[in-house]
Amino acid sequence: QVQLVESGGDSVQAGGSLRLSCVASEDTYRRVNMGWFRQAPGKEREGVGCISRNDKPVYADSVKGRFTISQDKDNGKHILYLQMNNLKPEDTAMYYCAAATFSSYGCNLGSSSYYYWGQGTQVSVSS
Repeated sequence: QVQLVESGGDSVQAGGSLRLSCVASEDTYRRVNMGWFRQAPGKEREGVGCISRNDKPVYADSVKGRFTISQDKDNGKHILYLQMNNLKPEDTAMYYCAAATFSSYGCNLGSSSYYYWGQGTQVSVSS
C-alpha cells in the first residue's frame, strides 16, 4: 500500500508561482508512473501532468509551457514535484498526486491508469 502526501498548495495572485510536492511512503522512484491531477468545484477531475520511469513528462494542453513535473529521490523517499508558473484563476482546484502500479517508458493522463491517490492540496488563484 503506497501512501502519498501532497503539500505546497496556497492562495496566490494571477501570474504567481507555486511548487507542489508529493512524498511517497515507499521507494517507488522510477518504479511506477506518477501523475498530478486536479479537480475544481463542479468539474470532473482532469490530468495535469504525468511522468514515466525514464523521466519523460506529458502535460495537458492547458498547462503546457507553464507547469513542469519532475521527480527525485531524497533520503530514500520518492518525491514528485509540480512547478506551476504564470498561474491563472482557472488553475484554481484541489491538486492530487497519483501513482500507478506499473512503470513504462511513457505515461498518460487517464485517471484509470493510477491506483494510489493522495488527499490533495488546495491551490487558489485570484485575479
